[in-house]
Amino acid sequence: MFNKIKKRNDHRKIFFDREFQSFFRFINKYSTRQFAVMAVIVATAVICTFEGFEYIYRQSVITRQTAVIQNEAVLIAAEYSNYESLEAAENNDMNSRLSSYSALNQIRIRIVNLNYVVSVDTYSIDTNKTILNPRVFDIFSNHKNSSGYDKKTGNIQAAVPVYNDSGKFIAVLVADLDYTEIDAMFHDVNSQNNNIKLVIITICLALLIVGIYFLNRPIKRVLDIVSNVSAGHTDERIPVRSYTEIREIADDFNNIMDRANETDQSRAEFVSNVSHELKTPITSIKVLAESLNTQENVPIEVYQEFMQDIVSEIDRESKIIEDLLTLVRMDKSVATLNVTSVNMNDLLEMTLKRVKPLAQKKNIELLFESFRPVVAQIDEVKMTQVISNLVENSIKYNVEDGWVHVSLNADYQYFYIRVEDSGIGIPEESINKIFERFYRVDKARSRETGGTGLGLAIVRNIILMHHGTIKVHSEENIGTTFTMRIPLNYVENQQ
Repeated sequence: MFNKIKKRNDHRKIFFDREFQSFFRFINKYSTRQFAVMAVIVATAVICTFEGFEYIYRQSVITRQTAVIQNEAVLIAAEYSNYESLEAAENNDMNSRLSSYSALNQIRIRIVNLNYVVSVDTYSIDTNKTILNPRVFDIFSNHKNSSGYDKKTGNIQAAVPVYNDSGKFIAVLVADLDYTEIDAMFHDVNSQNNNIKLVIITICLALLIVGIYFLNRPIKRVLDIVSNVSAGHTDERIPVRSYTEIREIADDFNNIMDRANETDQSRAEFVSNVSHELKTPITSIKVLAESLNTQENVPIEVYQEFMQDIVSEIDRESKIIEDLLTLVRMDKSVATLNVTSVNMNDLLEMTLKRVKPLAQKKNIELLFESFRPVVAQIDEVKMTQVISNLVENSIKYNVEDGWVHVSLNADYQYFYIRVEDSGIGIPEESINKIFERFYRVDKARSRETGGTGLGLAIVRNIILMHHGTIKVHSEENIGTTFTMRIPLNYVENQQ
């Protein structure tokens, strides 16, 4: 029984954990946060707009009513200018006329005499009472009209001086308009406006949900495509026709995927080429061995010739494997250079001495020109490999009685090595491909000269490791020129 209760509790815990995770994912969704932010903005804008209009309208009503009350007060005060005193006006039935006017217009009228005592109050509340009103005191001081809205009492009040028939100041007339009824009207209007606000906000939020759905459809599409690519469908691409940001993401993503596919194709082609290149010498060795094995009474000279061919194929196989290992080591992110300060003039002279016998075999003139002493921070072994490879290629693919010209120069920041020959040249359509692995311009000639198709790929990698550049210019049947530019001072992790 206890086990059943424990399992039930475990199931509940798992259920609530899943629900919480689902809710947490929902809250963290971009569309949810976008809706929340936009909803707050919309609601705030609607409420502030209505409140602003209500405030402006209310203030305009108060301003108009204040002006009306003040004008009424001035007109009523002018009636006293026909009399010598307040008593004379009262004797001529002025008070009853004030009461009639007050009842008709719902305006309270008070007359305050020079003793600050209310002599007339149409509402009969403050009659014969001393008034304590700052606005009235101001009138007694400066004899100027005063009006305004009193938030405490909710009344619009106007106070004006009263003059007799001789122009003498004899009293202050105070007119009050009860604003509570207007306030009640505004309250009713505000209640209706609140309902309108709620309806408008609801409509705006509904439109917002629909708008966000359509606006986020491209993002959902991007997420679906990324998910499909993650699942292995690497041929899918993000449509570029969308918002500017989505187009930028689509361009970058599509370019990354295109480069990844090109890398995969290049890798597949590389593996195919490696297989073919490694298989070719083995096939040749097998053919030679089978030929010897099937023949009887073969002369020793034939054996020696066949064995020499087998040794050549084994050397070729070893050279391919050695070049492949060199490329692999340089492709690793941890590949390092053994950088030291090297005299480039001496390095070039020693390298050219080693390849001079090869040039003499083809009667090729090997020239070296140095414009100034150059000392650079390089990996001496690897840079020797670069120079040897380029010069040997210039000799191998040269014509009889040709020439190879090697020059060294430098400025304050870089040194330059130029290898120029009078060889057979490179076709224009092949110039951009010669640094690819296993690429050969003339496959038959490359095999005759012992080329593996990896030499220039190794050259390019070594120069890039030194943060340098290599350029090639070539014309068929005229010659080829390789120009290298490499920093004099090596800096690790140079961008």
